[in-house]
Amino acid sequence: MDILWILWIVPTVWAVEEMLMDSTTATAELGWTVNPTSGWEEVSGYDENMNTIRTYQVCNVFESSQNNWVRTKYIKRRGAQRIHVEMKFSVRDCSSIPNVPGSCKETFNLYYYESDSDSANKVSPAWMENPWIKVDTIAADESFSQVDLGGRVMKINTEVRSFGPVSRSGFYLAFQDYGSCMSLIAVRVFYRKCPRIITNGAIFQETLSGAESTSLVAARGVCVPNGEEVDVPIKLYCNGDGEWMVPIGRCMCKAGHESVENGTICKACPSGSFKPTQGDDSCLHCPINSRTTSEGATTCVCRNGYYRTDSDPVDMPCTTIPSAPQNVISSVNETSLMLEWKPPREAGGREDVVFNVICKSCGAGRGSCTRCGDNVQFVPRQLGLTEPRVYISDLLSHTQYTFEIQAVNGVSDQSPYSPQFSAVNITTNQAERKEHSNEMWTERAPSAVSIMHQVSRSVDSITLSWSQPDQPNGVILDYELQYYEKEQSEYNSSVIKSQTNTVVIRGLKPGTIYVFQVRARTVAGFGRYSGKMYFQTMTEEEYKTSLQEKLPLIIGSAAAGVVFLIAVVVIVIVCNRRRGFERTDSEYTDKLQHYTSGHMTPGMKIYIDPFTYEDPNEAVREFAKEIDISSVKIEQVIGAGEFGEVCSGHLKLPGKREIFVAIKTLKSGYTEKQRRDFLSEASIMGQFDHPNVIHLEGVVTKSSPVMIITEFMENGSLDSFLRQNDGQFTVIQLVGMLRGIAAGMKYLSDMNYVHRDLAARNILVNSNLVCKVSDFGLSRFLEDDTSDPTYTSALGGKIPIRWTAPEAIQYRKFTSASDVWSYGIVMWEVMSYGERPYWDMTNQDVINAIEQDYRLPPPMDCPSALHQLMLDCWQKDRNNRPKFGQIVNTLDKMIRNPNSLKAMTPLSSGVHLPLLDRSVPDFSSFNTVDEWLDAIKMGQYKQNFTSAEFTSFDVVSQMTMDDIMRVGVTLAGHQKKILNSVQMMRAQMNQIQSVEV
Repeated sequence: MDILWILWIVPTVWAVEEMLMDSTTATAELGWTVNPTSGWEEVSGYDENMNTIRTYQVCNVFESSQNNWVRTKYIKRRGAQRIHVEMKFSVRDCSSIPNVPGSCKETFNLYYYESDSDSANKVSPAWMENPWIKVDTIAADESFSQVDLGGRVMKINTEVRSFGPVSRSGFYLAFQDYGSCMSLIAVRVFYRKCPRIITNGAIFQETLSGAESTSLVAARGVCVPNGEEVDVPIKLYCNGDGEWMVPIGRCMCKAGHESVENGTICKACPSGSFKPTQGDDSCLHCPINSRTTSEGATTCVCRNGYYRTDSDPVDMPCTTIPSAPQNVISSVNETSLMLEWKPPREAGGREDVVFNVICKSCGAGRGSCTRCGDNVQFVPRQLGLTEPRVYISDLLSHTQYTFEIQAVNGVSDQSPYSPQFSAVNITTNQAERKEHSNEMWTERAPSAVSIMHQVSRSVDSITLSWSQPDQPNGVILDYELQYYEKEQSEYNSSVIKSQTNTVVIRGLKPGTIYVFQVRARTVAGFGRYSGKMYFQTMTEEEYKTSLQEKLPLIIGSAAAGVVFLIAVVVIVIVCNRRRGFERTDSEYTDKLQHYTSGHMTPGMKIYIDPFTYEDPNEAVREFAKEIDISSVKIEQVIGAGEFGEVCSGHLKLPGKREIFVAIKTLKSGYTEKQRRDFLSEASIMGQFDHPNVIHLEGVVTKSSPVMIITEFMENGSLDSFLRQNDGQFTVIQLVGMLRGIAAGMKYLSDMNYVHRDLAARNILVNSNLVCKVSDFGLSRFLEDDTSDPTYTSALGGKIPIRWTAPEAIQYRKFTSASDVWSYGIVMWEVMSYGERPYWDMTNQDVINAIEQDYRLPPPMDCPSALHQLMLDCWQKDRNNRPKFGQIVNTLDKMIRNPNSLKAMTPLSSGVHLPLLDRSVPDFSSFNTVDEWLDAIKMGQYKQNFTSAEFTSFDVVSQMTMDDIMRVGVTLAGHQKKILNSVQMMRAQMNQIQSVEV
């Protein structure tokens, strides 16, 4: 295992010097041995502080061949391996001595001699370099030469030398003079060691330095009491200067203890606190409803009646079981019923409350209830209900039942008590029999409403419409709409009943998000509520802005609209008079809804091209709200655009709640034209206000970087989203997406805006699967890339060929009709879950194929009604294509009548195909099935086809999707490509047979 090096700081602690000898502390003669006796002389002198000390001096400079030695007494080394010697001395400058011979020196030598005992005498060891070991020649940094009335002025030098390793019990030092005039004032002999320290939770004892100056002596640390080593043994190294360095590992306080006093103590957590793991964290106070039984606790135990699950964090409060559900309401319908209730008043401090429904069948006498059999059906289920409602069916007729609704949470199974419950008693009736197609059947409640749309909104109202349930199971009598503020509990909800699939909810708060759910009722009772949908009322500021934008157009058209306004007044009066009567005919309401949502509001505003402004910046100021950059917080880069990065972040405007937004930034170093082109999209987007068109929050132009801020769409672009969720949606859900796109395009078309680049990649999807049209500036700046191939037309400019109408390609005639053609391609993309239109065909092949009346075949499992709508959008004559308003109406009819979507286009559909389709090579040009597979780039499956005996074109042309899967083609994209090629082969065969006939 590799050693883990952990960087941590060792506190600065000076090395400890342990003294072996100090001549300055002598109170009597030093008594060192000299040789010869005429050399060194012991005298009394003064140090630099004028303290009396014993020194040795020598000054035989006028005599030649000097060799004067002085030896210290025996010094015990006391375990030291390296010895340090500090010498203080003064030296006379030879040049200052008159008539001095040339042999005068200004240096001396330092020697040492090791011995296990004090055995030296006047002749042993011999006074020579061997057996003495020379440490160094010592030279003075400064020498003295001046003389005053008080005597000579000496300059004191201090030098330190070290030697080692030493291994015997002790040693002697010797100083050799060979012709100088000097004084050895003081000698200190010592060794160094690293001091005892406590650092990072570990104790390190005193450690002697190593034998060499570069030595590192390892010291093993011991964790302070209640500390534990982390990963590796903890060590420090003591260097030659007695300093700690090179730390390895560390200690941490173990669970139940915290570090105090700079990590020198691991203190037990006091009563009422705990620490669950080893580490540097401090002790925590026990969570609510828990306590400790002693100091040093690693966890807090729950008080009586409170519990904690194994998955609950240790710092989570202990919780208890919930109280019983409240206000149980039963709605009995023959042998089925709907149970609804409100959550318990007390959830036990937890958020994981679910509900169980216990069914008991009771006889006439008391105490004779038994559990219901498996034949009773619960929708969505009997146990673990997350919503406070359940539909129960297949009960016995004329039978008394008791239903106990239990509230349980994560700790209910730890409680010795049974879950709290509320009970309701019901008695079923004989199921009603009705004649229908000569069969006997029992009525059931309708299924849930699948889609809800916002028709319009104001500061205090929202108009909603929805589709009929997929399975009405009878005549819909009315609908019940439940709504409440998003920030409140659904149990504070309000309810509105409506006999039509449209309702206006009034009395709402401005700028507030509301949650809506709707359910249908037949004679069999209420069905289940739809999924939750979120819609927001206008803010006062949005309303004023909208009014200001509409006012000039209202005034300008007032004279021409007098008759029109009178008609509206009449309609409103008639509507108010009928309000008190029960209305069974919804046609009038549907027409009024279509009129107000489809013509009134959009018709009041016409799109203005920002490029018609002499100063494009004026268009930005008029149509886009300026936002202070301090209100924008960029959090993450999520992509790159043509002009810069695309980020996600938050926007917090004064007086409004913080919202999640997408932020497009303009890269630095831009030109004025790039800035103008970048902001043009905001000038366009700022004119739109529709739930299926991306909403502009504002722009930042007065700070850097320049930004465009829009609502955030959690699921990104539609084509990528569909490819990531291939096959995950129902046909109704896909149609709902298409309906939203069509509604957005109808709004844009009514404003006389032509998109020019409508494609699934330019549709964004939010978390509620609401699709919104986006990328309004892109059509002016299209570039060629592999993911979005374009084509340079004869008239110049880049065009996305696969999505563009023929007249726009050939004559650059862009209209709402050409957007309808593009919408048909988007329909095909949606129903094929993001398949590439025209597959691998080149741009020129696509142009030629369309010119020969080739149209895309229906995607797999595509209803024939939807493919027929695609073909209508692809009419060659643009005047024959449907308008977006007609497309919306057609899709609404499909949603209200889901049975119309069940018919699938047969393989031999009536699609008009050219004799030669360039997307799929003519099978007759190949000799074998293998060659055909290579041509459609599926050659990897040749062995699979051969093994399954699909070796002739007659057999291959009859293949179904089951056959393709059985052959071993598992990738969805490859399955679709082979199936489309087989369909084309079959069509080519049919055409050949027709010609032969």
